[in-house]
Amino acid sequence: MKRSVLGLLVIIALYSCSEKNTSKVKAPIRVVTEVVHATNGENGQTYVGIVEEREATAVSFTGMGVVKRLYVREGQVVRRGQLIAEMDDTQARNILSGAEAQMTQANDALHRYQMLHDNGSLPEVQWVEIQSKVAQAKSQLEVAKKNLADCRLVAPVNGIVGKKMIGAGETALPSQAVVSILDISIVKVKVAVPESEVSGISANTPSYIKVEAIDRSFAGGKIEKGVVADALTHTYDVRINVVNSERNLLPGMVASVRFESHAIPPSLKDEGSIYTVPVASVQRNANGGLFVWTIAKDSTAHRTDVSIGDTKGNRVILKSGVSENQRVITEGYHKLSEGTKVVF
Repeated sequence: MKRSVLGLLVIIALYSCSEKNTSKVKAPIRVVTEVVHATNGENGQTYVGIVEEREATAVSFTGMGVVKRLYVREGQVVRRGQLIAEMDDTQARNILSGAEAQMTQANDALHRYQMLHDNGSLPEVQWVEIQSKVAQAKSQLEVAKKNLADCRLVAPVNGIVGKKMIGAGETALPSQAVVSILDISIVKVKVAVPESEVSGISANTPSYIKVEAIDRSFAGGKIEKGVVADALTHTYDVRINVVNSERNLLPGMVASVRFESHAIPPSLKDEGSIYTVPVASVQRNANGGLFVWTIAKDSTAHRTDVSIGDTKGNRVILKSGVSENQRVITEGYHKLSEGTKVVF
């Protein structure tokens, strides 16, 4: 009996120690990183941008009525002429029926009075009046047909449905947008550039765009520069055209935009390739030295001493301390200590 009790106590003690050891193992900390690459002597300027559609079209009914049905959903690709929505057309059909009846009556009168006119038995004034009534009936018939056709809302352009503003059962007012259709065959990436740097960007300045949401990089196309500065930030809107043939770039996505200018700072003209990182990733230690957090092959974080050069945009040039393809932590470093395990 004593042996059984003693064995049970040993098992409990071992289990307790195992629990304690397990609790000491800390889960890796999730961080955001960036792989360092040389810029080949070019002074890269990097900014945060937002993807925008090339053009947005608000689609609306021309008359007032209750929306009977919507045939599209947000994010759906639509073609020009495709049915978008239908309005209750009961009243429009009734008006059309009345217009058709008036047209029939006017044509019948015209046919009967035609013989009298040809025989010279009908005064010319009355004949002109009959013709006018036929023309009025025809005009009213065309209007009634147009009103009935307008109860069907079709896409005026190709694109994707951006947002639905009205649902089935709601009353649509004239010119009130039912849906918006976005043209994203080509998108524009908008960035805000400080007034001191905008002069270095031209319509043909090379640009490179990274979109983390889809993990893709793109070469930018023609650049459009705004001419009115923001009154508070003193920045100018710059938009970069990007071909989006696969439709995977969507409005609202955040992008990292790098402009390449060939103006090399004088202090770096003879240093060959240079490296840049976000300014916020450079930290200062207790001794006043500068460092960045880098990741070793075993996924542990380490302080790496660096020296910095000029800044451009929200990036800073590293004169020393890092090497090609080294991974630098750009977000999440506040929770780190030397040797901390990380995931990225």
